[in-house]
Amino acid sequence: MIKTVIIEDEKPAARKLERMLSLFPDLQLVANLESVEEAVSWFAENEHPQLIFSDIVLGDGLSFDIFEKISTKAFIIYTTAFDQYTLKAFKLNSIDYLLKPIMEEDLAGAIEKFKSFIPSDKSVNSQEIKQLIKKEKTTLSRILVKIGYNLKIVQTLEISCFFSENKIVYLQTQDRVYPSEFTLDELTDVLDDKKFFRVNRQFIINSDFIKNIHTSPNYKVELNFQPKEEITVSRERVKDFKDWLVN
Repeated sequence: MIKTVIIEDEKPAARKLERMLSLFPDLQLVANLESVEEAVSWFAENEHPQLIFSDIVLGDGLSFDIFEKISTKAFIIYTTAFDQYTLKAFKLNSIDYLLKPIMEEDLAGAIEKFKSFIPSDKSVNSQEIKQLIKKEKTTLSRILVKIGYNLKIVQTLEISCFFSENKIVYLQTQDRVYPSEFTLDELTDVLDDKKFFRVNRQFIINSDFIKNIHTSPNYKVELNFQPKEEITVSRERVKDFKDWLVN
């Protein structure tokens, strides 16, 4: 039996996931936890499971806080309404990332992925799984931004560019500029590279918003929506930029 834990602060969502997991007879649910504090306490006092299903945004913080406070060899399937945490999730023993509402076929696929990583002796080799995870490409489709005390979901297809200024990375849309919690290096790893290209140290641009490209005396890109700064393609990136435009 595969010992399993659910971490979810919304009781209806927890009950629904528990019912879905009951369809897998080789999974044994040993705990249903609701908060960062409760989870940290439980893991400190109990034998760790092999598999954890965890929401990310809990009432008293992010579930990442749990796994930064306690050391576990369990593997995590994150369940959440937001996909902006993909990159961090895959750095913390995650083998999959399910967006709510969870579909049965997606859940089954995630469980099968977990089982495929378990050697015949049923032990879990975390380093081996991490190496395999690194080979999987994750693509960010939505970003959660904060506006005062409010949160807003921005689709990446609405973003003309990302740019850094005073050590903060902003995203530009038709309506306005929003600050983000990402670095440009992190965004390079998770954005769709068919749409987005990092032209220099300061800018990542979206091909759908390119208005004009000047080639002399250097490559300069004009976007339909952009900050006041000029967007110049660095010399060492010109060839890759031209290849990206036609691929």
